[in-house]
Amino acid sequence: MAPAIPLPTGNTPPPHTLKDNTGMSSSRRDILRGFAGITASAALAQTAPRPNFLVIVTDDQGIGDVGCYGHPEVRTPNLDRLAASGVRFTQWFANAPVCSASRAAIMTGKYPDRTGVKGALPSEPSWDVNGLRQGEQTLPGLLRDRGYGTAAFGKWHLGSAPASRPRAQGFDDFFGWYSGWLDAYSHRYYQLGSAPGKIFHDLWRNETEVFEEPAYMTELLGREAQSYLAKQSSAQPFLLYLAFGAPHYSMMAPKKYLDRFPATMDRDRRTHLAMVAAVDDVVGALLDQLRRQGLDSSTVVYYQADNGATREVRASSDGKPYHGGSNEPYRGYKLGLFDGGMHVPAILRAPGLRPGQVWDRPLISMDLLPTFLAMADPAAPPPAGIDGQNILPVLRGEKPEHEFLFWSHENQRAIRQGDWKLILNPPQFPGEEMPDKAWLSNLEDDRSEKKNLANEQTDRVRELTERLRAWEREVGLSTPPR
Repeated sequence: MAPAIPLPTGNTPPPHTLKDNTGMSSSRRDILRGFAGITASAALAQTAPRPNFLVIVTDDQGIGDVGCYGHPEVRTPNLDRLAASGVRFTQWFANAPVCSASRAAIMTGKYPDRTGVKGALPSEPSWDVNGLRQGEQTLPGLLRDRGYGTAAFGKWHLGSAPASRPRAQGFDDFFGWYSGWLDAYSHRYYQLGSAPGKIFHDLWRNETEVFEEPAYMTELLGREAQSYLAKQSSAQPFLLYLAFGAPHYSMMAPKKYLDRFPATMDRDRRTHLAMVAAVDDVVGALLDQLRRQGLDSSTVVYYQADNGATREVRASSDGKPYHGGSNEPYRGYKLGLFDGGMHVPAILRAPGLRPGQVWDRPLISMDLLPTFLAMADPAAPPPAGIDGQNILPVLRGEKPEHEFLFWSHENQRAIRQGDWKLILNPPQFPGEEMPDKAWLSNLEDDRSEKKNLANEQTDRVRELTERLRAWEREVGLSTPPR
């Protein structure tokens, strides 16, 4: 959590919020030096090579499921290596506590409520689920317009109707699935236990169905990503979007990954961490391949989870609420607007970025599109109609962070201003019933959101509620009952 720092007001940038991996705050001079290469790239835009982008997204991985976030039982040496070579964000937020909406923000730079993608889209064998709209402005489309090759591998879950599919939304190549999840070996989506049940195969290369069972999906995605990178050179920049289906349900891992963890470990936790370890192996192989091909110094590598770890019973081995993933030290889970639902691990390595830094002020996934576009085309203005902002000036101390951040999920709403966060209609989880209709926290003093200050800070609750209502009107949301 950030030290006691005066919050930025107006155009005053936040002071000294970049740290090295020892926890020592960097001076403003160090901050500017750390981003000097990126700053210089704008001045040299006519001659400097445009960076490649490798964007890695995991599924239902909590901030307590990565070793470098202070969890030594987690074995992620390659994500830890990535953090040591770049910036580790300790207050990075997904735009939603669930997959489709979260991914829509990454793709569009908008609050997902503006994109028409809310919550988790249904999974249907009719391949006609509407998601991202035809003509939507997307990160791959904007980069392709600038001469980039673009590829998406893995989980899409942003619509299976033709206009919503990856190749209609800016990707040249696609290998993956449209549904919310797959069986890790048969590559089938299934919904059982309630009528009507369904089961169907869902793995595609572009528009052609392909059959790869019984390949373990995480390893299969690694194979495809490595094959794609092997074809790349400095002749054309690329965007590779690699969206793992792990450690989301179905909870499966080969024995070689399970064997990395003690047999005495809780069964669900062991399986969860084994799935994460498989992802980490692929990350390591891709980092090594970039180095061998001489592309590491010209490739931006970014990693984040789509939302926090889940409590869904379907993921558990004992029919009880799932406890294999960890959002510690944050309260809450996937599908809820306490921080555990969308406060996710995130790491950025970029050319010219001084390694070993830790950024401890809030940033959010919709910031990726304008940030990457600024790296690819420094002279271009930000795209119209987006909500995200280029984070590079923020990291350099030249611009403040977002004054307000907003979230919605079903009837829940949340707003953050500085270190104050208000949740309306807080989530209910098994064993954690919630009678309060408004929950106010100061995250500097109470990062786990344990104490409700709503009754003590009634004026602040009223002001933040008014801001929330204005945002609802702006993005076209109806106000839920309380």
